[in-house]
Amino acid sequence: MTGDRTTGGDFTFRPLDPLSDAELVHGWVTHPKASFWLMGNASLPDVEREYMAIAASEHQDAFIGLHKGVPSFLMERYDPRYAELVGLYEPLPGDVGMHFLTAPSDVRIPGFTRGVITAVMRELFADPATERVVVEPDVRNTAVHTLNETVGFRPETVIQKPEKEALLSFCTREQFEAAVRERELAI
Repeated sequence: MTGDRTTGGDFTFRPLDPLSDAELVHGWVTHPKASFWLMGNASLPDVEREYMAIAASEHQDAFIGLHKGVPSFLMERYDPRYAELVGLYEPLPGDVGMHFLTAPSDVRIPGFTRGVITAVMRELFADPATERVVVEPDVRNTAVHTLNETVGFRPETVIQKPEKEALLSFCTREQFEAAVRERELAI
């Protein structure tokens, strides 16, 4: 994924620039609503270092998600064979790991976060090599578990990561497409 890319609707993606985007992202990851991101006490240089390391990795990427052209969310993509989940499960060919975070806002837009995760999943599955998306949110983050299920994720097992107890969940391309179809039929 290079340059701005539209996944349909009002959502686009661009690569995160670790230096020019650090201040913006710092405000997002240190906000109390982002407690499960585990960067609440991070300094601006901490955030710069974190995203410089991701940018330097051949197995991870970070993107700024835009809603109607405004930076509104963060997406991280990783290869679970080499990052995040090494030794914690047996990856299949085509597995892609993902994290996402919506920016804090005082304005509530009904369905926004579901729109974001749907756009993120479309973006990941736009790569024909992606067969399955893997997530590992904190077991206590029940809101994201429910959200993940709305786009087709199925919980597999609880795993112990160094920083958290996580619910390992998977979503195949077919599960995602079925979940989106089901939601569209319900409207």
